[in-house]
Amino acid sequence: MNFIESVQNKRIKELTRLHTKKERDKTGCFLVEGEHLVKEAFSAGCLQEVFINKDTSWKESIPSTLCSDAVLNKLSVQSSQAKIIGLCRKKEWDEKEEKQILLLDSVQDPGNMGTLLRTACAFGIDQVYCSMMCADIYNPKTIQASQGAIFHIPVCYTDLKSLIHKKQAEGLTIYGTSLHERSLPLSKVEKKTSYGIVLGNEGNGVHRELIDACDVIVKIEMHAFESLNVAIAGGILMYEFDRNKG
Repeated sequence: MNFIESVQNKRIKELTRLHTKKERDKTGCFLVEGEHLVKEAFSAGCLQEVFINKDTSWKESIPSTLCSDAVLNKLSVQSSQAKIIGLCRKKEWDEKEEKQILLLDSVQDPGNMGTLLRTACAFGIDQVYCSMMCADIYNPKTIQASQGAIFHIPVCYTDLKSLIHKKQAEGLTIYGTSLHERSLPLSKVEKKTSYGIVLGNEGNGVHRELIDACDVIVKIEMHAFESLNVAIAGGILMYEFDRNKG
């Protein structure tokens, strides 16, 4: 097994550049950290190599490199001592029929993005579509919050307005989320089994042009406050629509 001790090692310097979106886009690679995420990457066929410390064993048939604690901490973006880090290649997805989709409009917090991906995976969403202003799904904070969901649900960055019209033509009902003059309480909305849910930016919500393109506008009834964190709101909506499928 190879051993890397110095943080000045050329290979390590190359890998640390994957902390930036520019390098991830250029190479098609990204890093994951922790045993759970590394195993998820391996199961999904995305894992290329692992970097471990002397106290970590790795038995799978993936190249492994033993590293000093200093090197692993150089590769890590977390505050705790790193023990295992995986080098992954972005997953390619086969096309499939889409009956339930999630559309994210300018969701910029990586934690919210990751939580939404995890929730979408849990409630049977077939595909997640993101506007170009959304956070990068391969941001380390997004990956961590997703708990491995990025390996199990396809995500595409695209123009959402054009996508909405396309999906409507394919028979999906598109539900926007907003405190809008034509908003209906979630409990009174007829929930179709082929649908898209549109969630918006943390501060500004869904863009008006997307709201105007949606078939139905939904609001979640609450006893206090007017709005919820986008990841919480998304979880409530996905749960309610998934429950209707049964």
